[in-house]
Amino acid sequence: MSKNDKSNIPYAQREQGYREKALKMYPWICGRCGREFSGKRLSELTVHHKDHNHDNNPEDGSNWELLCLYCHDNEHSRYTDSQYQTAPRPGADLGPKTTFKAFAGLGELLDKGKQD
Repeated sequence: MSKNDKSNIPYAQREQGYREKALKMYPWICGRCGREFSGKRLSELTVHHKDHNHDNNPEDGSNWELLCLYCHDNEHSRYTDSQYQTAPRPGADLGPKTTFKAFAGLGELLDKGKQD
């Protein structure tokens, strides 16, 4: 197996490797909410991959940030939501397009009110 071939390394073992490195590099503080962790609670601090690619683990840690469980879940939820919002929905191009403009004549009405 070559140095870059990670396909035979179990995920949990890889995760433990970059987690140990990240915990040595960064202060034990959530990068989002700022909570500090130590002792037993350190297990609540997770390593988040900024580009969401768990195989991208540069030695300098530039793709990692430490997040608490709650902020990490929130980050992944937001990422998942953004994937759904940018993906075209089936049938989205069918049917009439909305052309109604709620404030279309507002300027004229306001100008007319000033004249009265």
